[in-house]
Formats: sequence, structure tokens, C-alpha cells
Amino acid sequence: PSLQKNLPFDPIRDFAPIARFATLPHILVVHPSMPVKSVKELIALAKAKPGQLNCASSGIATSTHLAVELFKHLTGTDMAIVPYKGGAPGVVALLGGQVQLYFATISTALPHIRAGRLRALAVTGAGRSAAAPEFPTIAEAGVPGYHHASWIGMLAPARTPRPIIAKLNGETVKILRTQDVKAFLLRDGQEPVGDSSEEFAAVIKQEIAQWINLVKVA
Repeated sequence: PSLQKNLPFDPIRDFAPIARFATLPHILVVHPSMPVKSVKELIALAKAKPGQLNCASSGIATSTHLAVELFKHLTGTDMAIVPYKGGAPGVVALLGGQVQLYFATISTALPHIRAGRLRALAVTGAGRSAAAPEFPTIAEAGVPGYHHASWIGMLAPARTPRPIIAKLNGETVKILRTQDVKAFLLRDGQEPVGDSSEEFAAVIKQEIAQWINLVKVA
């Protein structure tokens, strides 16, 4: 609803949230040729060269696009956003030096970070990533209030009986707490959640309001 005025459904009225499975924070990476080793240094460079830094995205209005729009808004910087047809082409463009930075998915970026082909500055989530705990959050690194992560969750149709929602939530949370599932998610850069249906509903309402405001600004 932040982007589409005439959706054929209402994301709050027409669904009964069950639980979030996981969140997917991104990681801010730059080409090694960039003369920056921290978020603060990147902000300073972007302000010194307004509009001259190119940031890849995985497409218009995708999660990676919104990640950089939020960063620009909170830091007062101006960077060109270059949309690619997916996350992998964006990483290829960054590796090749066609763009200077990217808010990549952690699982995609980590092998290149470990090999020294990309430099990581910070992760986008509310807390450090279990998959890459050595990197600070963007908020920690000097941008208070920055928090962005995609999420995967389960919803049922509205008016699903409450006992069924409770049963599905309980079983989902139980599965997400098993070591095998936790390890599987973390290998892919995902953070297991397993919240209550009420908490999940609150997240949806809060994020709709957050992104509506940012989309208007952007």
C-alpha cells in the first residue's frame, strides 16, 4: 500500500497474521577501491560528491532500493540509484566497479567479503547479524534510527478461527526454535524470529506507516 494506491486487498483487514519466520537484514558493501572504511567516512564522501556515487539496487521499489532511500533520507546524502534485474546482477556490477556501493543480501555478499573482493561497512538490521557478527549495525556506525530488514512470515485469511491461528503459531514457533532450522536460516543470512501473532500484526502496521512516509519523501 505504500506504493500501490489500488490494491485488490487490504493487507491489514484481509489477513490474520500467524508468525514471522525470519528477518533478512542487508549488508552495506563498497568496492575495495572506495577510500572509505566506515559508514561515517562514506557519508562524508557522499556529501563531498553529491550525486556522484552510484548505488546498485535489485530493481525499483525493491527492498535494496528502499534500504538506500532510507539511508539517503537519514543522512542527508544524494546518491544515484542504479536498478538492476535482481540482486546477483547488482553484485556483479559492484564487483566490476560499475557502481560504488550496494545494500546486498548477507548470504550473497559474504563470500566476496571474505575473499576481499568487497568491503563491508555495516548491516541494516536492528541488531548485529548472527551470520556476520563482526560488522556493526548502521545505527551503531553513526546513523541513529536506521533499521531495515525484509521478513518472511505466514498469514491466514481474515476471519480464520482464533484457535487455529494459535495452533499454527505454536507449531511454527516450536519448529523455528529447533537447532537444525536455526542453522539452516543463519546459513542463508536470515535471523529466526517466531513472534506472536499479535506482535507480527503490530510489525505490519508499523512498517506500512514507515514506508508510506519514506516513499512520499523519495
